[in-house]
Amino acid sequence: MSKVATAAPADQGFLALIPDFKLPIPGELVEGEVIAIYKNKILVDIGGIATGMVSGREVKDSTDTVKGLKVGDTISAYVIDGEDKDGYIVMSLRKASQEKTWRKFTEAFEKGKVIEVHASEANKGGLLLDIDGIKGFIPVSQLAPMHYPRVNGADSNMILNRLQELVGIKFRVKIINIDKENGKLILSEKAALEEQRHAALGDLKVGDSVTGRISGVVKFGIFVAFNGLEGLVHISEIAWGHVKNPADYGKLGENVQVQVIGVEGDKISLSMKRLTEDPWLEAAKNYKIGTEVEGEINRVTPFGAFIKLSDDINGLIHVSEITSEEVADPSSILKVGDKVKAKVIAIEPEEHRVGLSIKAMTEDPEKPRKVEKKASKSDDTKEETAEEKKVVKKKVKKEE
Repeated sequence: MSKVATAAPADQGFLALIPDFKLPIPGELVEGEVIAIYKNKILVDIGGIATGMVSGREVKDSTDTVKGLKVGDTISAYVIDGEDKDGYIVMSLRKASQEKTWRKFTEAFEKGKVIEVHASEANKGGLLLDIDGIKGFIPVSQLAPMHYPRVNGADSNMILNRLQELVGIKFRVKIINIDKENGKLILSEKAALEEQRHAALGDLKVGDSVTGRISGVVKFGIFVAFNGLEGLVHISEIAWGHVKNPADYGKLGENVQVQVIGVEGDKISLSMKRLTEDPWLEAAKNYKIGTEVEGEINRVTPFGAFIKLSDDINGLIHVSEITSEEVADPSSILKVGDKVKAKVIAIEPEEHRVGLSIKAMTEDPEKPRKVEKKASKSDDTKEETAEEKKVVKKKVKKEE
């Protein structure tokens, strides 16, 4: 009995010699020396006073620490619980890794730091991440221009396909919302580029020529991303000639040079055609009034038919210049693909218009004729662009 009675004071005296020592408590990260490694269990010496045990699924962390672990190594572990029935402090490498990651995320959030992540999955709303069991999400609206899924009609299936192509690639992002209690993060690629974008926008001037990458090809034009910014090359600014399908002039991810033609707030208007010589200036030399031309009908509209004179030049045969008789519907006489001869009756390079007449081919050249005002450039392009221009702002807003 006396031996038992004196044992407790002896133990207390021994612990008193280490006044700073205290047993780890749940929620703490502690360091210790590995003293034994088993198939699915690790024993860790904690300050020479207690022994910790990491077992089961708690052995596996995101960096696979256990793979290269040796007896004598120092490791950091998360305390799950106090001593178990065998006297071991219950610990976890998995939760230690997660806690370190949380601390990194918390610091990044509080200091506005940019971090690098990889998406592991995609849904129609954005990109999903799983980092040490912490769920992250990059909404579509928070993607940078180069990664934003520009698709015709905002088709959800096409958007998902575009997002799935981003799984596995590296993203530089900022954390814009953190919820440790529920283990969730909201991330933003746009926010990570905000300083660069703001500086680039401040330096941007109308007339600048810039090189960017095509970030979207839609029915009404081509989106180009550069320096953290994005602008639109409207279909009417892609080429000098008639553009039927913007996809014929560039593919997603291709580099392209463009000219800045407008900056209105965050909206940037770009042009591809203005970096090339205007073919209509040369047209003034080649198509004099009275010149006979031959070409193929490539479009028929309610107000007339267009003949392709070159890759970039179309001539308009106004409905009143098809025959000497009144024509209600040009398509009843002229079809796409028809080859016809006509005479140049007007040339206005500044308006991008060559007026042609079939009926003038049979008229007496000496007889004065009254040339009515024909379709101008605005009439020509109106059919292909007016409706698009009317809704382009609405479409762009919807895509964003």
